[in-house]
Amino acid sequence: QVQLVESGGGLVQAGGSLRLSCAASGRIFRIYAMGWHRQAPGKQREMVATITSGDSTDYADSVKGRFTVSRDNAKNTVYLQMNSLNPEDTAVYYCYADVRPSSLSYRQYGYWGQGTQVTVSS
Repeated sequence: QVQLVESGGGLVQAGGSLRLSCAASGRIFRIYAMGWHRQAPGKQREMVATITSGDSTDYADSVKGRFTVSRDNAKNTVYLQMNSLNPEDTAVYYCYADVRPSSLSYRQYGYWGQGTQVTVSS
């Protein structure tokens, strides 16, 4: 099994910054895509940012130019640097990872973290 543990959420004023981290552990041979989704109250979960094993990135239009996703493959960790936060960014942020557990198989599995709350006050 694989566990994803997020950290770095909290309460921040509009215009402020936060950095989220998500560390993967367990049965891991290789991690492919990693990234972040978020879910605000009463809304569907949406993709925020994703990063491939080759460091290609993709962002939701609403966060482009403000958020930066990165990863440290040696630590099996993905980060989300969030700048110029506004109240519309308030949500629970979930990290995910596409994991290949074994060198004996190319099969991949998707895993999610438990979520971390980000609250932006106006």
